[in-house]
Amino acid sequence: MKTYLQNHQEQMLQLLEKLVNIDSGSHDKAGVDHVGTVMKTLYQEIGFDIKEVKQEEFGNHLIIQKKHTDETKPTILILTHMDTVFEKGTAKERAFRIDGKRAYGPGVIDMKASLVSVYFAMKALIETGQNSAFQVEILLTSDEEVGSLTSRELIERYAEGKKYALVMEPARKNGAIVSARRGKGHYTVEVVGKAAHSGIEPEKGRSAIEELAHKIIQLYEITDEEEGIHVNVGLIEGGTSVNTISDHATAQVDVRFRTQDQVTEIKEQIATIIKNIDVDGTKVKIEGDINRPPMEKNEQTEKLLRIIKKVGDELDIFIKDTETGGGSDASFTSALGIPTVDGLGPVGGRAHRESEYLDIESLVPRTLLLASVIDDLAKRKD
Repeated sequence: MKTYLQNHQEQMLQLLEKLVNIDSGSHDKAGVDHVGTVMKTLYQEIGFDIKEVKQEEFGNHLIIQKKHTDETKPTILILTHMDTVFEKGTAKERAFRIDGKRAYGPGVIDMKASLVSVYFAMKALIETGQNSAFQVEILLTSDEEVGSLTSRELIERYAEGKKYALVMEPARKNGAIVSARRGKGHYTVEVVGKAAHSGIEPEKGRSAIEELAHKIIQLYEITDEEEGIHVNVGLIEGGTSVNTISDHATAQVDVRFRTQDQVTEIKEQIATIIKNIDVDGTKVKIEGDINRPPMEKNEQTEKLLRIIKKVGDELDIFIKDTETGGGSDASFTSALGIPTVDGLGPVGGRAHRESEYLDIESLVPRTLLLASVIDDLAKRKD
């Protein structure tokens, strides 16, 4: 497989260029579906069946697998996504380019390089006569970057009965794969006050901004770095003019946490903060919830990590693992009790930014690692 992939590196980069140069922001349905059509055609050419799950707002999801019998029923779920965070027109402004040992372009590492890697891993397994491709079911989803709003149910449904979940978010820039991710919640806090002129009759006003300021400070106090809990108020809005006591104010709140056991206490703390009014005459309401469970590093994860590291050692690829605060679809499979490892894509960095890049020299080794891990897992009877 190593020789096969080395001989096909140029084709891998050509496919990557094609994908990167297609705008596929989460809300660009046509663009995401264009990426899906490219991948659908390629997989069909190597004998895979594709089921398309139609969506109205987002791109269509793809479920990809080889025809199988009960004896070769897929035991390995691979999760990838086709959407990016970039607006339509970005691909034209910043088309795919190679500069030295790096490739650049919108979505190049998150995660179009992984789409290439998974496809060529499957192709390498097939071309070298490995039956392990029958053990794999691949999901290409369309809305991961906006919280997997329509794909979560699909992921959880197809995860049922699987022995392993391999998630293709990029490896960290130091090459580490991901063994734990913090859970995530998103809330909108809205305060209603009473407007008044701040110079003529301030006593008649009830400042929504003042009340929101109290709430923001109290929400930040939930943060506990040692326990892996972090609250961030990332957006605030309110008022109509500098000399008017504000009658409305809102805040967007991001919550991260390390374990599922922390959720109840976090929710109780938030509820208490919202209930207790600091500025008389104002009203506060909150909308939102925890929308991603944490991916916890447990005994099952450790076992899968040992397998991956052993395969890496055999390929002279040193593998280490790490925890990250960012969310991914790995949280959904992990929460179902399925051994899950993330960050199995190629190496790169600066995801979601103009300088996002792929380390080109990692493309073949990480694809080889993926194919070899699949082959190892498929042959295990435990």
